[in-house]
Amino acid sequence: MSFCIVDISTILVSTSCYMTVDTPTQTVLYTLEQAIKAYRKLCQHNLDAVADDLTVDQALTLIVLEKYPALSQQQIAELVFKDKASITRIIELLTQKGLLTRDIHPQDRRKFALSITTQGKHILAHLADTIALNQQTALAGLADEEIRQFHQTLQKIIANCLVPPACA
Repeated sequence: MSFCIVDISTILVSTSCYMTVDTPTQTVLYTLEQAIKAYRKLCQHNLDAVADDLTVDQALTLIVLEKYPALSQQQIAELVFKDKASITRIIELLTQKGLLTRDIHPQDRRKFALSITTQGKHILAHLADTIALNQQTALAGLADEEIRQFHQTLQKIIANCLVPPACA
């Protein structure tokens, strides 16, 4: 079976026939977007209890820097799904909050070397429990097999979007 998605607002679903939807809000991808927004809202709510005035994107940036301290700002941006301007702003805010330092890179003066401060490390130490709570809450009631299958399905959707099928 092959199909072509020409417009995100119309998803063709096949069992024994094709079904079209009237609005984008009735699609599985819209529901996925709703789930992502609900999860981010949950994450922000739980993050507020741990770190006052820290956004989910700022926390993600700290987590990425903790795991990969030598990354460039562009590489960080790619890992947290932000553009260059957004990650620059996030890093500036983290620096202003005293969670990061930004120094001229010793080998390349055109780049910055980012370091997590003691205050930033303190916040990171408390984030692991919050992340676990967020995941437990979001995935409550789902069996391991359901989660595994859902992950596989998402990977297929990602692959489909990276290499769109040829439309006849």
